[in-house]
Amino acid sequence: MTQITQFTDLPGTTAHRFDGHQHGASVSVFINHNPPGNGTDLHRHPYDETFIVQDGEATFTIADETIVVRGGEIVVVPAGVPHKFINSGNQPLQKISIHPVPTMQTEWLN
Repeated sequence: MTQITQFTDLPGTTAHRFDGHQHGASVSVFINHNPPGNGTDLHRHPYDETFIVQDGEATFTIADETIVVRGGEIVVVPAGVPHKFINSGNQPLQKISIHPVPTMQTEWLN
């Protein structure tokens, strides 16, 4: 049966969390709407994470590398690599973070 889920029905405020296993899906996602200066702490996953930046600007730290990513760009962080991001722009950051698993697994490093 097809299931429709509203973003507003998902937990979170700046990042709505869609855990696939709770919705009969084999993938999980974060739908982010981060204000300037907002982001995540350093962490890693045992799988690749794909970030689709739809609008705004984010500064990512991926291992020892720092990159600026803007709307219309996609970043893939390999499995096991520590990473974090911050909205480094002056407008809301809109992005989707794809976790190719039904249950997210995050190891926080701070």
